[in-house]
Amino acid sequence: MSLYEDLVNHTQMNYSSRYDLYSIGETVYALSEKEPLPYDEQIKVLAEKIKEADCVIVGGASGLSAAGGGDFYYEDNASYRKYFGKYAEKYGFKGAFAGSFYRYSDPAEKWGYLATFLHTTQTAEVRKPYLDLDTLLKGKDFFILTTNQDTQFVKLYPEEKVAEIQGDHRFFQCSRQCTDDTWDAVEPVKEMMEAMGDNTAIPTDMIPRCPHCGAEAFPWVRGYGNFLQGTKYEEQYDKISDYIQTHKDKKILFLELGVGRMTPMFIQEPFWELTRALPDSFYIGVNDKYDYLPEGIENRGMTIVCDIAKVLEDTVKASK
Repeated sequence: MSLYEDLVNHTQMNYSSRYDLYSIGETVYALSEKEPLPYDEQIKVLAEKIKEADCVIVGGASGLSAAGGGDFYYEDNASYRKYFGKYAEKYGFKGAFAGSFYRYSDPAEKWGYLATFLHTTQTAEVRKPYLDLDTLLKGKDFFILTTNQDTQFVKLYPEEKVAEIQGDHRFFQCSRQCTDDTWDAVEPVKEMMEAMGDNTAIPTDMIPRCPHCGAEAFPWVRGYGNFLQGTKYEEQYDKISDYIQTHKDKKILFLELGVGRMTPMFIQEPFWELTRALPDSFYIGVNDKYDYLPEGIENRGMTIVCDIAKVLEDTVKASK
């Protein structure tokens, strides 16, 4: 098992054993009571820490995409209606995830919805917070770890610079896991969308199937079903683990962006543990809701509670 996967497994045990705390948005870690710096000072510190770091490890989660307009997952808002309006009207779904987990009576209808979901993220332009982050990382040695499946990071950076530990909307897998293979979902999804038109179901003969056993395919992402944790999955953990091992003696900035309370075990808590273990490292978390900084790293860490898009935009300005 790789270094980072081991960290995740350890923090998952925390989550499982103390779900009573995590379920109400808390954590098992003792949190700092230090008074935060004023916002303008926090932005200066963030800009300086990026500049001073030998390397930056970015942990990008759902809040980062939501800050740039990818906020249709849990809400019945304008962006949800823009992409999923016909399903909102027909089923009354309150956000994209509600439609993803609905038990459709017709598989062709289910795939009409899934194709819409996948096409929305596959074809989305790179959102402004990602572009501002890219500006801040220019000239730096960096690596991206993400739980986002929406392909934003891989539109900016080569595969070797990004670890997608929760999957990727560009790929299908066998729902039965008869094979370790994953295969392209982009072209099939495009064809489904064209064939569906204004309807809510795709033609039945377009339901994607495993080329090996003929079972129904499924998106290669955690949360949709029987997530394939095979070769591609292990490669993601190997990439981030190798990067940490190679750079562990350098001045690392762990930059966490947008981790919510449902999945702190994949980015947030491993970043806290790594900051504690690596004496030349520094941790900065940016979140629009939670001011969570463990007291064990309070002298080598900071949280900024503000809209992520604003923080990144302001840091770009402060860096000029």
